[in-house]
Amino acid sequence: MPQKHDPYAPRFVTNRHERTCRVIVIANQKGGVAKTTTTMNLSAALQEAGKKVLCLDLDPQSNLTMSFGIDVETLPKSIFDVLVHRYPIEHIIHKGKECDIAVASIDLAGAELALSGMIGRERTLEKAIASVKKDYDYIIIDTPPSLGLLTINAFTAADEVIVPVQAEYLSLRGLVQLDNTLGIIREHLNPKVHISGILRTMFDGRTIHSREAVELLQRRYGDRVLNTVIRKTIRFAEAPAQGSSVLSYDTNGKAAEMYRDLAQEVLNAHVATV
Repeated sequence: MPQKHDPYAPRFVTNRHERTCRVIVIANQKGGVAKTTTTMNLSAALQEAGKKVLCLDLDPQSNLTMSFGIDVETLPKSIFDVLVHRYPIEHIIHKGKECDIAVASIDLAGAELALSGMIGRERTLEKAIASVKKDYDYIIIDTPPSLGLLTINAFTAADEVIVPVQAEYLSLRGLVQLDNTLGIIREHLNPKVHISGILRTMFDGRTIHSREAVELLQRRYGDRVLNTVIRKTIRFAEAPAQGSSVLSYDTNGKAAEMYRDLAQEVLNAHVATV
C-alpha cells in the first residue's frame, strides 16, 4: 500500500489573492492523446494544491464522467440539458473528494444538432458556467476529438487552451488547424483565448520517432511547449477503472508526480500574470 502524499509538504507555490476563476480547455481534434486523462489528473492535482476545481465533461463519449466512477446510464440530467434546455448547471455538478464534475451522458451526441438553430449558440456554455465561476479557482473542460460546435463553445468560454499532443508526426499536424480555429474564435467571439501550453503525452523516450517529434515540436512552438512530459504508464488505465485519478490511486508514483508537475506549471504561470 503506497504511503499517503503529504498535502502540507512545500510542493506547490499558490496564489493567495482573491479567487479569480480561470477556465482552461483541454483540446485536440485528434483522439487518443490523453485529453480526458489530463483533464482528470490536472484537476485533481490543482485541488490537491489547495485550489477549488470543477472539471466539465463536454465529450459525448462521457469518458471523464465514467472515469470518476459515475454511471452515465442513470444520470437524470447532464450537460446536454444545460446546453439545450438551459437547465441550471449547479444541478448537474457532482461533488467529489478530488474535484467537482459537471457530468455528461450519451445525450450530448445530439447537442450540436439541437444547438445549430439557436441564436448565440456559440456562447451557450459561457453563459451556463457564469453562475458557478465564483465558486471555483479553475474550471477544466474536456472536449470531444473534433472542432465542432461543442469545442467552439468551450473555446468561447475559455481563458486558455492546453493541447495534449502525442509525440508523433501525425499528431503535430493537427496543431496548425487548431491554432487557425482559435484565430477565428479570437477575431469573432473571444479575443483572450490562446494556447497557453502544448503538453507532450504518451511519450516513449526509447523510440527515435518520439524523440524526433518532440524536437520538431520544440523548434516550431518554442516556449509554448510545457516542460512537463507525460510518459506512458499503465497507471493511467488502471486509475479510472477504480473511479479515481492517479493521484489517489498511486499517490507517490511517477504518474501522479507528472501531473503534479503540470499543475505546478499552471499555477506558476497564473501567479506570474497577476
